Amino acid sequence: MSQSLENQLAQGELAAIIKWDEKGLVPAIVQDASSLDVLTLAYMNRESLAKSLESGETWFWSRSRSELWHKGATSGNTQRIVELKYDCDGDTLLVLIDREGPACHTGEESCFFRTAAVRPGRMKGQKEQASADGGRFAVLATLEQVIAERYEQRPEGAYTTYLFDKGIDKILKKVGEETAESIIAAKNGDNDELRLEVSDLIYHLLVLLQERKLPLDEVMQELDRRHERPRRD
Repeated sequence: MSQSLENQLAQGELAAIIKWDEKGLVPAIVQDASSLDVLTLAYMNRESLAKSLESGETWFWSRSRSELWHKGATSGNTQRIVELKYDCDGDTLLVLIDREGPACHTGEESCFFRTAAVRPGRMKGQKEQASADGGRFAVLATLEQVIAERYEQRPEGAYTTYLFDKGIDKILKKVGEETAESIIAAKNGDNDELRLEVSDLIYHLLVLLQERKLPLDEVMQELDRRHERPRRD
């Protein structure tokens, strides 16, 4: 048993305290023990809770796959449990962790990387305008997440699954094809066709980024760095 969980309730005692839902699950909020950032919301059943306490690392129950999953088992982004708490009603767990790598399967540090609302006056000037403009590109974040889910779950019959199963060479071939078709559409002066081809190109580029485990945020950060560099002209 992990030394960090040395002073814990007996597993049976804790399981008896928890108010499991009708499917035998309890929500588990995962929080960074150092920064206190909320990282994700997952679910545990009795078995995953037991494995978490025994191993000292987070185990959850996947509602979509109906199976146990050990966070970081394939990605290496493990989560070592520092402290495990339960709320006053016993129907929610709070898991404070030290982590290796990002918590979100998209490559983001936290699953809560999208902003739905900002209190008026929180941002001023250019930062406020940048936040407002970010909504124009929300579809990219959504598409990135869908592609990441396809990568993890590989649903049968999905085109994205087909690309990942075929591997990097197939993905690169499609990126090349869509690039060429975008060039042809632009050369022909056909904006309707160009819109379609560029959309296909962006999709395949996001598939490529997922295959290479390069978050879109890092690309955006690189563009931001270039924008901030002093101009040479």
